Amino acid sequence: MFVKHGINSGFSSLASSAVLRRQHFLIRSLGGYTDNTHQTRMEGVKCFSGGASLEADAEKVLRAITPSLDPTKYKGQAGKSPQAAGLVVVSSCFFLRIEVEVIGGFKNDEYGKIAVIGGCREYTGAPYFAAISALKLGADLSHVFCTEGAAMVIKSYSPELIVHPIFKESYSISDVDDEGRRHISKKILAEFGKWMERFDCLVIGPGLGRDPFLLECVSQIMKHARQSNVPMVVDADGLFLVTNSVDLVSGYPLAVLTPNVNEYKRLVQKVLGCDINDQDASGEVLSLSKRIGGVTILRKGKSDLISDGEIVQSVGIYGSPRRCGGQGDILSGSVAVFLSWAREHILASDGKPIISSKNPTVLGCIAASALLRKAASRAFEHKKRSTLTTDIIECLGQSLEDICPAS
Repeated sequence: MFVKHGINSGFSSLASSAVLRRQHFLIRSLGGYTDNTHQTRMEGVKCFSGGASLEADAEKVLRAITPSLDPTKYKGQAGKSPQAAGLVVVSSCFFLRIEVEVIGGFKNDEYGKIAVIGGCREYTGAPYFAAISALKLGADLSHVFCTEGAAMVIKSYSPELIVHPIFKESYSISDVDDEGRRHISKKILAEFGKWMERFDCLVIGPGLGRDPFLLECVSQIMKHARQSNVPMVVDADGLFLVTNSVDLVSGYPLAVLTPNVNEYKRLVQKVLGCDINDQDASGEVLSLSKRIGGVTILRKGKSDLISDGEIVQSVGIYGSPRRCGGQGDILSGSVAVFLSWAREHILASDGKPIISSKNPTVLGCIAASALLRKAASRAFEHKKRSTLTTDIIECLGQSLEDICPAS
């Protein structure tokens, strides 16, 4: 099902997909929607593109990587299979073909822990959305590392989140000299370092802001994460940081970038030195991923495009016409969970997963994109124009249950 980028441009399939989505929305608006509509639309996409399609089999991916619920597992083991004890993933080449090596112990004997790095005085909702979405999907523990000014607000949103107020912003240390700032930075990194090895994935950027001192501390954390082989999902202000310092993720196959239209435009201009080419969207995202060294890029849009520099996949499942702010935060938290589960699926299958791709970052993006769209559609059916991000979050669990029943 995973198609190498070998068709002329992929534009014909994407264009026809857009036309059919508009038709699909009209049918829904007129009350003519049926369960077979999406399947019919996908067959139409294949027909228009001469039998080839970039559209991923998202439901197959979701079923393959979503772990079953096991009453014998304890907190922190979500997604961890009995076969995975004593295994570690080793990235063997540029485009992340997975090998499995027995070395006598899983990294911390636990699984299912996500950390969101973001949240400042101005922005407290985004890190909450990302972190709570991870929990709603099935992560056992979800942490938020934020500034001192954001911590109490985020804590008040939910007692389910573990909030760490470790970061400082420039305004709070304005009277500190350079030596004092270096000392504060070292303390922040040391505090985060105590937790690093416990996490299965980091989400970097939701509500982070653009304070120079804060961004420098996050840059150091990203370098540490690379050294520890911890996957990173970079979104929002994290993409601002990466666009200005591409080396933070360049050549790191466990990095995922999730840009929206404007963030993607800035990345293309910075890395490829040109403007966006909508006539060859799939070829462009492939080139961008290659140029950054094989990181996985999830370009958000009417159809989400996903590439790791080797393949291009799209997810065009119908979502919602209501574009409320915060859906990108749901996506980043969801990618972190599914990426972690995909890595575990590959481990548990002894390097021979039941799906063709061996790249967990691509699988995680496909699963998260599809589920968010399904949850947004479900929320819109009930709330229509008043749909909010919190409504979509509440639909995540049932949307996943429809595809992967817990029992």
